[in-house]
Amino acid sequence: MSGQGRFRLYLEFARPFTLFAPALGMASGGATAIGAAPREAWSWWLVVYPLLGAIMAAMLNAASNGLNQIYDFEIDAVNKPKRPLTSGRMTMRDAWVFTWATFAVAWLLAWFVAPGGRHECFWLVVAATIITTLYSVPPFRTKRLGIWANVTVAVPRGVLLKVAGWSSVKTVMGLEPWFIGTIFGLFLLGATTTKDFADMEGDARGGCRTLPIQFGVTRAAWMISPSFVVPFVMIPIGAWAGILTGRFWLLQALGMVMTAYGLYVCYLMLRRPEELAVEENHVSWAHMYRMMFVAQVGFALAYLL
Repeated sequence: MSGQGRFRLYLEFARPFTLFAPALGMASGGATAIGAAPREAWSWWLVVYPLLGAIMAAMLNAASNGLNQIYDFEIDAVNKPKRPLTSGRMTMRDAWVFTWATFAVAWLLAWFVAPGGRHECFWLVVAATIITTLYSVPPFRTKRLGIWANVTVAVPRGVLLKVAGWSSVKTVMGLEPWFIGTIFGLFLLGATTTKDFADMEGDARGGCRTLPIQFGVTRAAWMISPSFVVPFVMIPIGAWAGILTGRFWLLQALGMVMTAYGLYVCYLMLRRPEELAVEENHVSWAHMYRMMFVAQVGFALAYLL
């Protein structure tokens, strides 16, 4: 295989569509910290550190995707047979090399994201790596354990990601970054299940008791619905309480827009929940990513403007 062909194969293995969200989340966290009280005076480091952090977040997610595909080989053989590993286009050895290499690059970049000499970002990334490992790797493999699978996705990709972004500018020793991280964590706690509905056959064969398998499609859809609304109600509440120090009225507007968006996605899921298990990528799955993008950009603007 040519060098260009191998690069394309590795890129496909990394699942590039999924890398933009964590990179944006990291950059958005840094932008939010810039505008948070007390507002940061201009410095090139306000660009350099969040940019490094965004690249780091993408690499960390690529590594996590690789680890998941290695340990989900039997499941993906049913659900995703065209992926590089399950189709036989990539060897298991190459998959491990890619995974370890991307983890190493992510850890190295995280170490260099150190405003004021603080290495908070690095330790947050270490914690995220540990939790990601618990999700995929036996004997823990929380992916098998219903709601614990959701928790071990929501904490690193929701809570810790936003706090790590904040750490690229300000210290995380305070309530505000963790409050913002909790908003995104609670959203992903339910929203991450949107990808499980269409994967029920392979997950069941692989012994993964996801929420749709445990409780059925309709009940699982109702169970995750609050995650599309409740976290975004916290935005105006946080602004009223003085926890969120961005532009007050922009935060109010962001909370209303995201709550309305979440109610719309709930309507799409609950009007015909049986379709969630039929369509490979139900519209609610796409809206989950779009909601993340809107919320990330919305927070950045609410703090920077």
